[in-house]
Amino acid sequence: MAVYNPLKVAGCFSFGHEERSDAMREFEVGPRPDDERLTRRVAGRDESGAEIDTTVTVERPLTVYLNSQEIVTMMTIGDHPKWLAVGYLLNQNMLRRDDRIEGIDYDEELDVVVVRTERPTNYEAKLRKKTLTSGCAQGTAFGDLMETFEDVTLATDAVLHTAALAALLKKVNTQPSLYLEAGAIHGCVLAHNDVPLLYLEDVGRHNAVDKILGYMFLNDVRPDDKIFYTTGRLTSEMVIKCVNMRIPILVSRSGFTAWGVDLARQANLTLVGRARGRRFIALSGHERIVYDADVSTSEDGGTQEAAR
Repeated sequence: MAVYNPLKVAGCFSFGHEERSDAMREFEVGPRPDDERLTRRVAGRDESGAEIDTTVTVERPLTVYLNSQEIVTMMTIGDHPKWLAVGYLLNQNMLRRDDRIEGIDYDEELDVVVVRTERPTNYEAKLRKKTLTSGCAQGTAFGDLMETFEDVTLATDAVLHTAALAALLKKVNTQPSLYLEAGAIHGCVLAHNDVPLLYLEDVGRHNAVDKILGYMFLNDVRPDDKIFYTTGRLTSEMVIKCVNMRIPILVSRSGFTAWGVDLARQANLTLVGRARGRRFIALSGHERIVYDADVSTSEDGGTQEAAR
């Protein structure tokens, strides 16, 4: 059985440490629009009644076990199931940051992932306190999801340059993706300055978040100098997950919920929404933002005011 020791994984940033390697490339992990398992062709008709053949996103169940206990069955596109399982368990506070993972077994035929830890686990009581969230595709959070939220102190020396943000958004929006191929999907990106490092997609944005966290944990990627970008809404769930991941800057092309803003301000998370081109609205953590982009014109050459 494989033993996963994040401290021995080479080529990635050092999680929570000062020094890091520069081995992580732009789009180290990216969307997989050419993976035939993730989409299929379906016949239909367009608005004129003409027959068409279009691409749709595939979703399938994935059941996650922690040691011998069944934890959840979620709907997912099915790529990177091990990262998804580990990230989900971390975000639900079932895995601890100091846990030693002794093995991760994935059965593709049964659509099952089993995460095995050195520490014995039993979450029967916790599973009874599950509550529904606003996340799409069966998003759930446990009643004590925030049990570590108030204990997190986010890095204050992280910086968001607005010129770098504009460059980052352009790279993400022009990258071939399942969203462009088939739609019905959310994307999340882990970035450093204007460099997108991980770009993962799923039918629910929370799944994409969990896959990124799973990768970070298993590869010892430091969070304190990173930017997290999502195509989804900036809800309380997204804010809580980003804070628990120790990432100080959260950006979305979509809008905010009031509770999401309140929690971001409580945690001193830099919260940026409605980010398109060089435009955005920041509602929390303004002190991390360096306004160095030319905002006198929009991307299409019109004035910024006209573009609004």
